[in-house]
Amino acid sequence: MNLEEFLSRVRQGDQVSFAETQSVIKRYYEYIPASFSNGPDDDQIENEAEQNEGSCRIFYFASLHQLDQAQTLGLFGDYYRRDVLDNPDGVNHLNIRNFMKYGWAGIHFSTSVLKAVE
Repeated sequence: MNLEEFLSRVRQGDQVSFAETQSVIKRYYEYIPASFSNGPDDDQIENEAEQNEGSCRIFYFASLHQLDQAQTLGLFGDYYRRDVLDNPDGVNHLNIRNFMKYGWAGIHFSTSVLKAVE
């Protein structure tokens, strides 16, 4: 599946898996490890470079393609649908949980994370 087909599925609300998302990102982008934060100062998650790289890739990819909050959460596949939604009081997948609360206003990267592969 090419990038545009994948994005079309995501924008239509079709379910995609975390593995599919990572595969598309790896196929079309070079990943540059960087730190990122998620959430406001009083509830912020600080992710160092090379920590939570799957989340880092997904959030940056979604921002590049101007995906909304729901579309972005869908990119996490079953980590979002099963691990988080089916366990609302859980303490796992904190980047997903913080993004659900604060959306794009809480996401900040130290530098560019993805570079298009030529």
